[in-house]
Amino acid sequence: MKSILIIGMGKFGHHLCMNLARLGNEIMIVDDREEVLEDLLPVVTSAKIGDCTNEEVLKSLGVRNFDLCFVCIGTNFQSSLEITSLLKEMGAKYVISKANRDIHAKFLLRNGADEVIYPDRDIAEKLAMKVSANHVFDYIELTEEHSIYEIPLIKEWVGRTIGDIDIRAKYRVNVLGTKKDGELSLLPGADYVLKKDEHLMVLGRNEDVDRILKRL
Repeated sequence: MKSILIIGMGKFGHHLCMNLARLGNEIMIVDDREEVLEDLLPVVTSAKIGDCTNEEVLKSLGVRNFDLCFVCIGTNFQSSLEITSLLKEMGAKYVISKANRDIHAKFLLRNGADEVIYPDRDIAEKLAMKVSANHVFDYIELTEEHSIYEIPLIKEWVGRTIGDIDIRAKYRVNVLGTKKDGELSLLPGADYVLKKDEHLMVLGRNEDVDRILKRL
């Protein structure tokens, strides 16, 4: 469990808050619009109405006490930049700021952000990969060369164990889990028998996973 401050409760901030709360974190939310805070009150520790570009408002939040501070302002880059800078000046431990463009990310990092996220870009990249590549049901990019893929089984794998197929040695990918009917089972052993209509969650180099996809 972590103590988290979220500034800016637009769509992204709202979804972030709901998911962090579901995972048991203590959350304070802040926005200058009261109406965007109301439905989140049951799941957060505290909520405050205020303009965080105002230094006094930020001081009143006690930013040093939070493990993480999120700046989720997407429509006003100047405000996002000012708040990010003020948070670090006030001793925030770790600041994660939302960016919409690469140039924004550069300025945010130079002005105090420990990490920058691009939710719109990341979703677009993931969706593009999913709809462009045949047989890819989900996709998470880890680096430019390595990703996690959800893929179906090669027909010849059904009814055989992971160890018998020797997936890691033959295809140079690691099996992280199996998925069937939406249920994910992590880290199956070498003696696990692969079943019809089951998907594999594999981690590997993109070019190695592509070799598997070409056999499907």
